[in-house]
Amino acid sequence: MKTPRWLAPLLLPLLLGACQQEAQGQQPSTPPAPVRPPVTDVTSKDYVSPPLPRAHVRLKDAFGGVHRVEVEVAATPDSRQRGLMWRTELAEGKGMLFLFPSQEMQGFWMRNTLISLDIIFITSDLHIAGVVSRAVPKTLDSRSVGAPSQYVLEVPAGWAEKKGVRKGAQVEFEGVSTISIAP
Repeated sequence: MKTPRWLAPLLLPLLLGACQQEAQGQQPSTPPAPVRPPVTDVTSKDYVSPPLPRAHVRLKDAFGGVHRVEVEVAATPDSRQRGLMWRTELAEGKGMLFLFPSQEMQGFWMRNTLISLDIIFITSDLHIAGVVSRAVPKTLDSRSVGAPSQYVLEVPAGWAEKKGVRKGAQVEFEGVSTISIAP
């Protein structure tokens, strides 16, 4: 196919520019990739959570022993809603502590939570109100112990039974008193 004469003067500057860029080691310019807005839905898999404060929880067992759990602390509405969603594991001795502004009936679901957990409900005077053992992942069923609590500790499934941690046991927090609780 022959190029029409009138088109040659229009193509010549484009070809010369591309050759000049190539000779100088430059790539022809491409439009920048579109910038994706940040994900703001805290329940989305792609949401990037800010780092959470760290602390420790000490729980007494039925035999007088004490078990220490290193926790991430969820003390804001967003961090409490996100919880342990999308995590694929929770190591032994680790957990998440949820802090609420006041004691009331708490209910927890397992939406987007991929691992089974024990959910330990703790009263404002730091006693265990009850334990939900081996909560089934990826469900919307509300789990509660039928008693008010102000704090909730999530640990790997089976941990409470294995350690002998039961209703009525004493709990202590380390490094929690300086963390602000948002309503």
